Amino acid sequence: MRRFAAFAVLAVVAALVVLALGHRSLAPLDLGDPAGVATGAKLAALADDFPRCRALLDRAGVRYMALPPRHDGPSCGYADAVRFAPGGSRRIAFAPANLGIACPVAAALAMWEWDVVQPAALRRFGVAVVAIDHFGSYNCRRISHRDVGAWSEHATADAVDVAGFRFADGRRVTVARDWQPRGPAAEFLHDVRDGACPLFATVLSPDYNAAHHDHLHLDQARRGGWGWRACR
Repeated sequence: MRRFAAFAVLAVVAALVVLALGHRSLAPLDLGDPAGVATGAKLAALADDFPRCRALLDRAGVRYMALPPRHDGPSCGYADAVRFAPGGSRRIAFAPANLGIACPVAAALAMWEWDVVQPAALRRFGVAVVAIDHFGSYNCRRISHRDVGAWSEHATADAVDVAGFRFADGRRVTVARDWQPRGPAAEFLHDVRDGACPLFATVLSPDYNAAHHDHLHLDQARRGGWGWRACR
């Protein structure tokens, strides 16, 4: 009887967890909510709804400016790019850097900073990140700068390469210098890499290949479709 009662309790708890996860996966996206199992797919889906993406940034208190559409041939350009601006009720450490990115990437970056980067910084160092260094986003080129082959997500501003982080105490952590060996800086970088995976379609780090030895590549893989996910 006791075994049956314990089994019944576990079954009820499991059902409640499933219902809670299901409710969150069906709920409309809100950048202020914790990431759930469907958050990445919801962020990627914003590629088809620029007005809704901008409304989510507005609702979250992110200040930005919408960039004019750009067309550099059949495989390059964007129609939904934004640039973070200083101020707003939610600070973005990328601002006021000159970074133009597709809106779904901006939305994911906002969640990544709030829910992953800043908590990891406080956990590992006890201070906040004040700036996130990057190698840019838009670049009309193919993957790995090849002459032939698939076009990069950078060609549509759907990717950003993060190079390092600056902290309130003057400390700087870079992917090139601090990914290895193990230590607080390396642990922080691995924390933010792993925490990016539920938010971005593709996350590539130095663990992937030598071409990424100095940055974290974060993208929403518009060309790969919503079902594409990679975290390495």
